[in-house]
Amino acid sequence: MPVVTFSSPLHKDKTVYAVAGSHTKSLLQLAKENHIPIDFSCGDGECGTCLIKVTNVTRKGPMGGPLTDREITVLNDLGKITQDEIEAMKVDDTVHTAWRLACQMVLRDEDIVVEYPSR
Repeated sequence: MPVVTFSSPLHKDKTVYAVAGSHTKSLLQLAKENHIPIDFSCGDGECGTCLIKVTNVTRKGPMGGPLTDREITVLNDLGKITQDEIEAMKVDDTVHTAWRLACQMVLRDEDIVVEYPSR
């Protein structure tokens, strides 16, 4: 069971336990269920409003499920991922960026810290 700590400069850190591997529940859904105010607009991976920075606490390496095509496009448009990182992800099938979209990231069995901006 992964431990997820949500951290924001404007809110007190909150740690929650999550179910890993459901392949359906996004990090945004987990945040909503636990009253964590991550900003979002579309909830569909197209706007970039739910941009977060994720750090793996238990080990170095990939965090969460692989990036979706929508997520790659938005992160690239926001300048949060390079073309070299995109190509590397295609070759070795691992996540090469700490930046994710909360609405697209699906948890794996790993403890993470999620940094999010908030108003």
